Amino acid sequence: MKKRGFEVVSKYQEQGLKLPVRATKSAAGYDFYAAEDFVLPSIWKTNFIKILYLLWHKKPLRPDAVTKAQKTLKPYLVPTGIKAYMPADEFLLLANRSSSPLKKGLVLPNGIGVVDADYYNNAANEGEIFFQLVNLNITDQVIKKGERVGQGIFMPYLLADQDQGGLTERTGGFGSSGK
Repeated sequence: MKKRGFEVVSKYQEQGLKLPVRATKSAAGYDFYAAEDFVLPSIWKTNFIKILYLLWHKKPLRPDAVTKAQKTLKPYLVPTGIKAYMPADEFLLLANRSSSPLKKGLVLPNGIGVVDADYYNNAANEGEIFFQLVNLNITDQVIKKGERVGQGIFMPYLLADQDQGGLTERTGGFGSSGK
């Protein structure tokens, strides 16, 4: 019986994707790879500095400037083509690779990602894992298919004494539990 591991999602079955692997025998994290070539735009392409300056000096912002900045500053979802299965009392923690911010200026905007056990093959979503990344470099960064984009670590979790019963089943994909 399978306990925890990775599978390729159906969309990428014939693409020859590499399943996540640990780089060394003592590594905690499994390296994830990009499923396709992907361009991550630099946050510096817009008038990001100008907006920071205006915010710092409490000056009014034009709505179109805010909209443009929000579109550019948003994280991009880099597809891996991989889904993960695990016991119900575990989650997969997604993290930066230590070299990603140094080499390419790529970071997870919230520091980590959490993939719950019920994200795998639920009714409305196959469970593909994406790495949410922001490019802090001054130039756009091209991520090539097969290039490492982050790492995942299987982790157990504990429940509080006051854990509520009657929780619903997951019915969607990325971000679906935060409605």
